[in-house]
Amino acid sequence: MLNFLKKNVALVWANKHVQKANDFKQNAEKNQDKLLLSLVKTAEKTLFGREHQFENINSVEDFQKNVLVADYENLKPYIEKVKKGQRNILWTETPEYFAKTSGTTSGSKYIPISKEGMPYQVAGAQSALFHYISKKGNADFVNGKIIFLQGSPELEEVFGIKTGRLSGIVAHHIPNYLQKNRLPSWETNLIEDWEAKVDKIVEETEKENMTLISGIPPWLIMYFEKLIEKNGKKITQLFPNLQLIVTGGVNYEPYREKMEELLGGTVDIVQTFPASEGFFAFQDDYTKEGLLLLTNHGIFYEFIPLEEYGKPDAARLTLKEIELNKDYALILTTNSGLWAYSIGDVVRFIDKNPHRILVSGRTKHFTSAFGEHVIAFEVEEAMKATIEKFPAQITEFHLAPQVNPQNELPYHEWFIEFEKEPDDLDLFKNELDNQLRKRNTYYDDLISGNILQKLKISKLSKNAFQEYAKSEGKLGGQNKTPRLANDRKVADILTKNVI
Repeated sequence: MLNFLKKNVALVWANKHVQKANDFKQNAEKNQDKLLLSLVKTAEKTLFGREHQFENINSVEDFQKNVLVADYENLKPYIEKVKKGQRNILWTETPEYFAKTSGTTSGSKYIPISKEGMPYQVAGAQSALFHYISKKGNADFVNGKIIFLQGSPELEEVFGIKTGRLSGIVAHHIPNYLQKNRLPSWETNLIEDWEAKVDKIVEETEKENMTLISGIPPWLIMYFEKLIEKNGKKITQLFPNLQLIVTGGVNYEPYREKMEELLGGTVDIVQTFPASEGFFAFQDDYTKEGLLLLTNHGIFYEFIPLEEYGKPDAARLTLKEIELNKDYALILTTNSGLWAYSIGDVVRFIDKNPHRILVSGRTKHFTSAFGEHVIAFEVEEAMKATIEKFPAQITEFHLAPQVNPQNELPYHEWFIEFEKEPDDLDLFKNELDNQLRKRNTYYDDLISGNILQKLKISKLSKNAFQEYAKSEGKLGGQNKTPRLANDRKVADILTKNVI
């Protein structure tokens, strides 16, 4: 009886939530401009606000003139002041948290999360579940066990500000109605060594009635493989009531086939787009492609056409100015005190009613050693299309340029860890090359003009990418290996595992 009530209450809440959400979906463009001016007004007396003359900002155009696009290095002097306990610097209050992330150029980054911003981190995930329940008309999963593969919830203090990984911070804000169903135990979540942690999670969950599992795809795969190895059953056999997988952090599509093979049966997938800087989007209709952009979550968005990114006169477009099927660098202004902040993600709009996006890459993750500017979305789509034509399965891959090979033309080198190798690797390679040429005309021109030769594939031994992550101290949590690069830093390490 209690389970029946719990499920039906969830359905009622979900339908009300989705109905209420229609307002922000329909008025996103208008409300975004209001939101920016509200954020500016709130922060007018902060150090950043005074230095950038917030009192004179009355429009989006004023804001763009007064506040240049910034990365972490630009905001770091302000964040250092905040870390030392100074108040009223980027936002009116001291942050409630710092989300600590690893940066490639800045060392550790400390991303402020304000008291106003924190609730939206949880609300984004909650809204994704409510939209799923409403669309499905089924909330059975609320009566089973739920697991979030995440970082340690143990937080340190930086001048009195609680600091840790985002997933660990969010663990302190899981709604009460989910806490009783939640796994693994607090003690297991505190384990820092990722492999030891996953082994313990397997032990705690293998006999449970798991109904919802959440995490980024590479670590879900690691968890599932350990479960299968230990129990000899596919995941849907082990967890017959598993209804939903919630995932984010990387594009799910390249992992779909491998996940389906491990699952061994149908499980609904909901994709999300969370980050330390905010919860940006989620799949509001799990039967369709694209993520709903959250325009009412304390974040004002700007979009720079990818081909202009980094130029001093680059256009900064608002929601009402974007075009469909173009790639944009994502720029954020948030209610945690990030101002015109370049997060490094690239998005592509596939719908304007409501505004739905695909995460198409990273501004720093591209290959353009020869002027081709190939982005993550293109290589992922090329790989997906190729796999559909061959009986092959991919665990992970990485693309890097080979600029100065001995006595031959340069080429793109694809490092691929196959779960199941194609019957004819040469045919697979040619198809992959053709698929990338279809998606990037510059690459096609370089091949046609004999500037580049066709791509080459270097096969990697099993667990090569896990070994790479471990060697870099990035095994587990929200860490992921870039799918492509403009240099050979990752490639040179992976070369040690070439078969």
